[in-house]
Amino acid sequence: MRVFPLLSSAIVMLALSPAAFAQTIYPLNRAEILSGAKFDFKVEFPGSPARDAVSVTINGEDAVKLLGGKLDYLDKEDGQDYAAFILRNIEIRKPGSYNVVAKAGDKSSTVTWDVYDTPKGALAKNVILFVGDGLSVAHRTAARIMSKGLVEGYYGGELAIDDMPHMALVSTSGSDAVVTDSANAMHAYTTGHKTCVNALGIYCSRAKGNLTHPKVETIAELVKRKRGLSVGIVTNAEIEDATPAGMVAHTRRRADFNDIVTMFFDTKPEVIMGGGSPNFLPKSTLGSKRTDDDNYIEKFKAEGYAFASTATEMRAAAKDSKTKLLGLFNTSNVDGAYDLKFKKGATAKFPDQPDIVEQTKIALDMLSRNDKGFVLMVESGRIDKYAHSLDWERSVYDTIMLDNAVKVAKEFAEKKNDTLIIVVPDHAHMVGILGTYDDDQPGATPREKLGVYEKSAVPQYKADKDGYPETVDLKQRLAFTFGSFPDHCFDAKPHLEAEFVPAVPGPEKGAFITNETQCTNTSVRVTGNLPATANSGVHAADDVILTAMGPGSEAFRGHMPNTRVFRIISTALGLAKE
Repeated sequence: MRVFPLLSSAIVMLALSPAAFAQTIYPLNRAEILSGAKFDFKVEFPGSPARDAVSVTINGEDAVKLLGGKLDYLDKEDGQDYAAFILRNIEIRKPGSYNVVAKAGDKSSTVTWDVYDTPKGALAKNVILFVGDGLSVAHRTAARIMSKGLVEGYYGGELAIDDMPHMALVSTSGSDAVVTDSANAMHAYTTGHKTCVNALGIYCSRAKGNLTHPKVETIAELVKRKRGLSVGIVTNAEIEDATPAGMVAHTRRRADFNDIVTMFFDTKPEVIMGGGSPNFLPKSTLGSKRTDDDNYIEKFKAEGYAFASTATEMRAAAKDSKTKLLGLFNTSNVDGAYDLKFKKGATAKFPDQPDIVEQTKIALDMLSRNDKGFVLMVESGRIDKYAHSLDWERSVYDTIMLDNAVKVAKEFAEKKNDTLIIVVPDHAHMVGILGTYDDDQPGATPREKLGVYEKSAVPQYKADKDGYPETVDLKQRLAFTFGSFPDHCFDAKPHLEAEFVPAVPGPEKGAFITNETQCTNTSVRVTGNLPATANSGVHAADDVILTAMGPGSEAFRGHMPNTRVFRIISTALGLAKE
């Protein structure tokens, strides 16, 4: 570790003190803002200058006069050495370029916003956004090999997620870092703004409170407020997890599940399905994770929602043409496709969990009752979670499950040309296929079993009618690799009985070591390439592949930032028009 001399350190600290910074303006520079969308406007002035010592203009006009609303000017927000100039819940209706200038003394900051219109009106009645959490190119390739087969270099068929007319390469970096997490990645899709890691529906300011940062309106809030559309949110993760929460949440901390449940209730999507029931239950209930006595299951029921805790209850609730649905099918994440098929994971405790294929069909049946249209977000969340745990077979089974859910959506959309379907990952993982393993090869270690180039013979996976391999316990298997990992044992074998757990807490606080229960006489010990504080793989900054079809999908082409997905959805729905 490099050590600076004391004098140099003092100079660095002085240079980085709050008073040395120029003003910070939110929304940030180059923000693309939908005309008529709600957002909070904030400027932070270091050194806490008085109100009459600062000026904020937009295109040369006083910001308060232009934007309207009540100004909050906080001399020392949260006791910190800066002043906050805040206008909340404002909007800009006139499209164009907006130059924002904030001045205090001899310091000045400038940002430019692009406020855009949706000039063609509504192109689509409905939007279905599929998010393959962590879905990377290797997952797609492995799913195609295992589901469709590969003979003499040709696949036996196309995946539904690939068989779409429009495609784009999407970059996922957030406002603060090269590598994103699922929170600020989903935030980009649902708001059209960039933000920082762990944040949802807000810009990351210096405010101390998780709920007091400048907010931006989400797609769920927009379509309900401006168009009266129905909203559905489907996942096999906990419903409070980052991707589903991104449809409704405004918080600096994605882990604040109790606050996020409240935000679901405030927004009231017509269909809500996933795992994560403990944060809906009052603290007096066994297993609850709430810190208060609020019973959100009962609150939703009082608002006309049917509650389902099993697939059977979900199907029954969907038959009522007037009901809305809250489905919570597991206390944690809903089991993935592999564990549902082979009765592993938590299926003994929760034997009647639906997969996202059936959830998608139920959601479409219910949401399509609204003649005005709907927005449905479907997440295959455990592609990512299994990739974190280095359990690639389970990730690929959930990729195939996502593909089957997309088939359901395409069948729905075939009836009328009024539905935009988008399939996009929120981020990538460092994964790849480098060949195949063959247990009949001599030797004991994985590298001795590995075949590359001409020795990477095609494994003979046999798929069932739904595209899932009947077994992954073959002598010849794909060599699917991970580029980020903690210390762990590796034997190149599938984890048939339970999800792989590569590392566990070690004797040193905050550090993880190899999970010895996963080590066998054919394993090799792998030294992690991540900090010792990591217990799993991490995300990658790689671009991801988006595919789309339906009205408005032709706008997806070439390379684009992830925020552009929101803009294209908004344009397809004509959300800037009153």
